[in-house]
Amino acid sequence: MIRYALKCAEGHEFESWFQSADAFDGLAAKGMVSCAHCGSDRVEKALMAPKVAPKTKGELTVPASEVEKKIAALRRKVEAEATYVGPRFAEEARRIHASDTPEKPVWGEARPDEARALLEEGIGVAPLPFLPKQKAN
Repeated sequence: MIRYALKCAEGHEFESWFQSADAFDGLAAKGMVSCAHCGSDRVEKALMAPKVAPKTKGELTVPASEVEKKIAALRRKVEAEATYVGPRFAEEARRIHASDTPEKPVWGEARPDEARALLEEGIGVAPLPFLPKQKAN
């Protein structure tokens, strides 16, 4: 995993985790990286000082900051209470909204244009600050 400092075309700065440098490049090229503040998909890497910590044999990785602790807690809650629907997220959210399927919490993946369309249709969605474990490993 790699954490990047990012900046959108509107000047918003934020950070996000990616499986690898290639993963960021691939997602950005497909317009699948969006600003955490405004949703713009015109995002690029910002300058960032590397954080290098020595590992002790057998040491567990723990969140380093309060933000990372909150993200870890959010991940645990989402994974425990919601169903992962993968790339079918937009389709499943529409089915739930239209009462074609029982109401239940779901999470998954949607392109920025799909997420914007859901919001325009009155379907509440929000980006999550982590990847599904099956994609993160």
